Amino acid sequence: MLTNVLDYLDNSVALYPDKEVFSDSKNSVTYRTLHDLAESVGSAVADCVSTKNSPVVVFIDRNIESLISFMGIVMSGNFYVPVDRQLPVKRIELIFKTLMPKAAIISEKDNRILDEIQVDVTRLNYDDIIKYPVNRELLSKRRREAIDTDPLYAIFTSGSTGVPKGVLVCHRSVIDLIENFAETFGFTSDCVFGNQAPFDFDVSVKDIYSTLRNGASLHVLPKLFFSFPGKLIACINERGINTVIWATSALRIVENLGALEKTLPTSLRTVMFSGEVMPNKVLNYWRNKLPDVKYVNLYGPTEITCNCLYYKVDRPFSDEQALPIGIPFKNTDILLLDGDKLVEDSGVTGEICVRGTSLALGYYNNPEKTAEAFCRNPLNTAYPELIYRTGDLAKYGDDGLLYFVSRKDYQIKHMGHRIELSEIEIAVNSLPFIDACCCIYDEEAEKIVLFYQSEVECDKQIAIEAGRLIPKYMLPNRMVHLTSLPMTKNAKIDRMALKKEFIET
Repeated sequence: MLTNVLDYLDNSVALYPDKEVFSDSKNSVTYRTLHDLAESVGSAVADCVSTKNSPVVVFIDRNIESLISFMGIVMSGNFYVPVDRQLPVKRIELIFKTLMPKAAIISEKDNRILDEIQVDVTRLNYDDIIKYPVNRELLSKRRREAIDTDPLYAIFTSGSTGVPKGVLVCHRSVIDLIENFAETFGFTSDCVFGNQAPFDFDVSVKDIYSTLRNGASLHVLPKLFFSFPGKLIACINERGINTVIWATSALRIVENLGALEKTLPTSLRTVMFSGEVMPNKVLNYWRNKLPDVKYVNLYGPTEITCNCLYYKVDRPFSDEQALPIGIPFKNTDILLLDGDKLVEDSGVTGEICVRGTSLALGYYNNPEKTAEAFCRNPLNTAYPELIYRTGDLAKYGDDGLLYFVSRKDYQIKHMGHRIELSEIEIAVNSLPFIDACCCIYDEEAEKIVLFYQSEVECDKQIAIEAGRLIPKYMLPNRMVHLTSLPMTKNAKIDRMALKKEFIET
């Protein structure tokens, strides 16, 4: 019985010791070398973090060093937290305040960030700890004491209060997901994954652990290539990449630029996508150019370990049709609820709620938000059972498949990221020259629209100042300056009036 993701690594080291497991534009590593380097990193972490199941931050980049760091932290008996060093310093500070980590794996340039946020954390320089003497006795002890519900990683998502939430996921949940992926989609050792998702985005979890589980290979694609898709396709063909699990926005970029008109990625055989609704216009472009590729629509928030539903695209769809999000994976149950009542009839909208092993452990150091989202199953009063309320609305089609309808609240999916619009509002409202603001998502144009009230127009200043508080992907795509925002009778900003006047017209 598998109880730890390191079982995947151990099995593949035994079967494929000299096979390339991870590569990027500069370096590559074999299974045997990955294991050896991870042991050194794990020993360094275990020697300075005396407790188990503690958070260890990794300042990530799009390189194999980040992946080696993750494996080392797991070997130490702790869990890793990927943090993008390009995030605004204020946001990094909030993450550290939530975590209170005892150690962080850094490069030399990250010292500036830690100096600025003034946190008490042991700094482990990657270049030093990969040479650290291996303490196998300590690592073996940590491994023997581990259980499958120990945390594996925490990924921070947008928070409605302006404070990002750390979704904590255990080994068992990831193992359950990855076993499902291997069985459902036929992953084997000949898979070559092309990683697009940043390592602080849970889409990457499927790349990493599907690779390790199957003795496959993973190539980290440079972010720049998604601005120059000709280079992207050339890299796919050169590396023999045959399986991609990308954010929908990445496939849309290729379609928008007409990249498949010139050169085709001939090695591709499986294309999977998630993160936001896939427009059939984009999917049809791919299907017309690469008709023999297997396409899979994946659905699921970070809180249920990446994905809980899937749909293997098995029939044609017009551009105007909706694409199903499909059926649940094994060992996952989907409850479509209208309040506390089960929705079973086709065409009736309800909230997607999930129960099963896939549920995250909760939000790290945030019991209030955890209790709000991970709540008791209202259909089961006989014994305690948790479900996760996604806030996504869906309905069953006449074909028995689920179809996504919309968000229940102001949380959106934009460019593959899950964003709380209220977090943007909090950041903009904090600026001294802003009187009031609100954000609305223009679904048709796929743009975040900021409406703000101030004495004078200040779009550029907002972009600069808000850019220091929130990530770039959360910055509004369009700004509308008003000297006075419309109000409802209850003295609230009239969002419906703004939407009708500025978005729907």
